[in-house]
Amino acid sequence: MPPKLDPTQVVDVFVRVTGGEVGAASSLAPKIGPLGLSPKKVGEDIAKETAKDWKGLRVTVKLTVQNRQAKVSVVPSAAALVIKALKEPERDRKKTKNIKHNGNISLDDVIEIARVMRSRSMAKDLSGTIKEILGTCVSVGCTVDGKDPKDLQQEISDGEAEVPLE
Repeated sequence: MPPKLDPTQVVDVFVRVTGGEVGAASSLAPKIGPLGLSPKKVGEDIAKETAKDWKGLRVTVKLTVQNRQAKVSVVPSAAALVIKALKEPERDRKKTKNIKHNGNISLDDVIEIARVMRSRSMAKDLSGTIKEILGTCVSVGCTVDGKDPKDLQQEISDGEAEVPLE
């Protein structure tokens, strides 16, 4: 038998969910079942927490478990932040499939996203993080200030585009 769980121990569990939807309890059960939590109740908590800001988007959720209580916090990915910045109308995942995000966001939005992602970035300074976010814009399929994000990355590298260092 596995050793008894220490109730005061703090355990972090990361789960990818679609915002605002109650995920299948069967996908949560192997992760949080051994911690003594009800997968159904935790799924509802996650859905409630992600419903207002992240409806319909795939986001990573961090569950901090202590004393058989789960605290839910959203850890947004760069792609989720970029899609959110596009301000697209909410969509039903079951009805509309393979949506193309061909909108346009401003460089200020990209800089703001880079500041949010700074702690998880591997770049030395903020301009490197901005280039990472521009790379995410390429994969999402949106433009930045009407330009191709790859061109903007090159401008930042050449020193033509003005971006803050911190």
